[in-house]
Amino acid sequence: MRFTFTHPMHSHPYNPELVTGDGIAAVAAAAEAAGFHGFGFTDHPAPTQRWLEAGGHDAVDPFVAMGYAAARTSTLKLIPNIVVLPYRNPFIVAKSGATLDLLSGGRFVLGVGVGYLKREFTALGVDFDERAELFEEALEVIRGIWTTDDFSYQGRHFTASGITAHPRPVSDPHPPIWIGGNTAAARRRVVAYGDGWCPFAAPAPLAQTARTAPMDVERLADGIDDLRRRFDEAGRDFDGIDITFTNPEGGSPGSADFNADAYLAGLEKLAKIGVTWVQVGLPGDSLAHVLEAIEQFGSSVIAASV
Repeated sequence: MRFTFTHPMHSHPYNPELVTGDGIAAVAAAAEAAGFHGFGFTDHPAPTQRWLEAGGHDAVDPFVAMGYAAARTSTLKLIPNIVVLPYRNPFIVAKSGATLDLLSGGRFVLGVGVGYLKREFTALGVDFDERAELFEEALEVIRGIWTTDDFSYQGRHFTASGITAHPRPVSDPHPPIWIGGNTAAARRRVVAYGDGWCPFAAPAPLAQTARTAPMDVERLADGIDDLRRRFDEAGRDFDGIDITFTNPEGGSPGSADFNADAYLAGLEKLAKIGVTWVQVGLPGDSLAHVLEAIEQFGSSVIAASV
């Protein structure tokens, strides 16, 4: 089992200690020292005040922040959670990702999702109702331009002729692409375009807000079985696919009632159904608290799970 987490800007307003260069560097370095395998940022370039006041959160630019973290670490994977792919031209995403992969020595994983905040789409000038088609065309473009010279593409939304974009990523054949979402459509996209599936825990009310399917560990097991069947039907090898999820057992790392033994038991359950990466939730109330939680999680969970 491998462990990743999203930089803990969980609220609006956020603690400003978390978004200084020194703060981000300290969190990334502490994560690497504690044995974490991945670290990333969310993607909300234009959230509404209404969403923020209803429980949303602020965000930094994920590519810029991951580049900063890459310069202060040497082994930590850089995994955004997640890039809303329809927000951006895929050639720009491919260039940002290739650059980050190159400069980090092959540590970039492109985690992507369709997105669900309609007003954010509007602010960015992107047709919300076209987001699924934009997403799939963008995945085709990114995989193509990362691996092909003199690349041409003719789609409904993107057209290109004879494009060569160097330097290439150093990951072979390209940085892994993890596809977010809880639905059967998300799993279909993993088979067609992806190297990993990153669903998220969602009770029914959250699932409705996020425009996806409800998800818990039981539903996750069914989803993984469905994904394996789809891979078999497509003739793809399922063994190399990564699957991420959160661990509902043991409480929240950094909280007074966190139970490492229960958390470890939960990891065993997740591993049995096929989860390969766990998305760890960490406190965002202060820099000191998150650094303490990282160290404690490393010694009580990561070290014990090796």
